[in-house]
Amino acid sequence: MTAYVVTSACAGCGACLLTCPEHAIRPGPRVSLIVLDQRCTRCGECAEVCPVDAVVEVRA
Repeated sequence: MTAYVVTSACAGCGACLLTCPEHAIRPGPRVSLIVLDQRCTRCGECAEVCPVDAVVEVRA
C-alpha cells in the first residue's frame, strides 16, 4: 500500500492543502503539514502542485 507524506523540504506555501479534494492535509503539531492517511484517496494532486516536491508517495 502507498501513502503520501510531506517531507521536511516543505516551504509551507499551502498549495497542497488548498488543492486536496478530500481535505486530507492539515497543519501538524511538529512539522508544517501532515497527510491524514484515513482521508487520503491517493489521487496525487497534492504532489503535482507542490513547487518544491515536498509531497512524496511512499510504500507503507
